[in-house]
Amino acid sequence: MNFKSRHSLPFLFALSLASFSINSSCKEDKKIIKTTEVPFTKEGELTLFKPTSDSLVSKLDIEIADSEYDTQTGLMYRNSMKENQGMLFVFPDERPRSFYMKNTRFALDIIYLDQSKSIVSFQENAQPLNESSLPSHVPAMYVLEVNAGLVSKWRLEVGDKMEFSKN
Repeated sequence: MNFKSRHSLPFLFALSLASFSINSSCKEDKKIIKTTEVPFTKEGELTLFKPTSDSLVSKLDIEIADSEYDTQTGLMYRNSMKENQGMLFVFPDERPRSFYMKNTRFALDIIYLDQSKSIVSFQENAQPLNESSLPSHVPAMYVLEVNAGLVSKWRLEVGDKMEFSKN
C-alpha cells in the first residue's frame, strides 16, 4: 500500500462519519410549526325557523365570512366550535357552490341557502381534512357551517328559513 492510499482511507472514513452525523442530526431536528388556535369572534346572530309555523329551530352566534380571505379560510385550523356557534358565508351572487374540508379539523354540516335565505340543500357530516367536493347542487348565496349532526338534531328541511343580523 502506498503512502497516498494509507492516509486517504482514514480521511475518507472520517469524512463519511462526519457526513453521517450531520445528516442524522438534521433528520432528528424536525421543525415544529406552531399554529395558533383561531378564536371565535361573534359578529352577529342567526335564527333558523320553520316558515310554515314561524317556530324557532335554533339561534346561533355567528362569524361572518364575506371577504375573499374569510371565505377561503373559513373554519380552517380550528379544533372545535360550540353548538350555539356557526360561520355564515355571504357571497355577492347566487350560483352553485362547492365547499371542502381542507385543513378543517372537525366534522361539519354545511347548509346552503338561496338569496331569499331559504335552505336549498345541505351536506351532512362533512369529514375533517377531506378535500372531496361538497356541492350545493342548486344556486346558493349563503352557506352556513355548523357542527356535524345539528341538521338532523334540528330536523332542518329544504325550505326552512334563516334570518341574521350583524353586530
